[in-house]
Amino acid sequence: YIGSAIEFEKKAQKFFSDTNAFIELSSNPFNEILDKVTQLLNTLRGKDLIRKWQYEQMMPDRTKCELAHLYFNPKTHKDGIPVRPIESTIHASTTKISKFLDKILRPIFDDKCKDTTIIDGASLITKLSKYNKK
Repeated sequence: YIGSAIEFEKKAQKFFSDTNAFIELSSNPFNEILDKVTQLLNTLRGKDLIRKWQYEQMMPDRTKCELAHLYFNPKTHKDGIPVRPIESTIHASTTKISKFLDKILRPIFDDKCKDTTIIDGASLITKLSKYNKK
C-alpha cells in the first residue's frame, strides 16, 4: 500500500467514529494490569488452587510484557481501501494465561464442535454431502 499517512490516519479515525468499538486511553494501564494479573496468580497459588508448574506457566515476565495495542492494515483489495483493525496482544500480561487455558479447553471445544467445524474447502464438501444425505 502506497498512500498518504494523512489519508491513512483519516481512515483510522473514520473507523473509530463509525464503530465506537474502541476508546483512546488517557493513561497507560500497563502496570495496573500486570499487577492485577500477578496478584491473582499469587492468590491462586497461595491458596493451593493452582500447582507450582501451572503458576510458572501462567506468570507473565515483566521484562517481556507490553500493553496490548491496536493498529490498522489497509484492505487493498477493496474499493476505497478501507482499514482492518488488528489487536496485538502477543506480549500482553494475560497471554500466558490464555495459552495455558487454550491447551486445556481446545480439545474439549474441538470435540464438541467437530460436527459443525469447517476447516477447509474439502471438509466443507464432506459436511455438505453428509448433510444432503440426511
